Amino acid sequence: MALDSAKKQEIVTKYGRNENDTGSSEVQIALLTARIVELTEHLKVFKKDHASRLGLLKLVGQRRRLMKYFKRTQKDAYNQLVSDLGIRDNI
Repeated sequence: MALDSAKKQEIVTKYGRNENDTGSSEVQIALLTARIVELTEHLKVFKKDHASRLGLLKLVGQRRRLMKYFKRTQKDAYNQLVSDLGIRDNI
């Protein structure tokens, strides 16, 4: 279920501050969002895969904590990222 390196590199170059920036909040939130979307599609097909469902819930919680921190520290960049990724602002 992991992202392939080409897709991961594309996300890093799009949302990172430079081409090697993998640790900033923007990149981490974007990578988690891509993994969440893939797992959601997987679970639509395999409804009884409860182990993956648990992993999805953990990823959503991790993304939520990162988004809460990012919103608190950089409000404008947070709003831009939420609109780019198409996720709800429910924090």
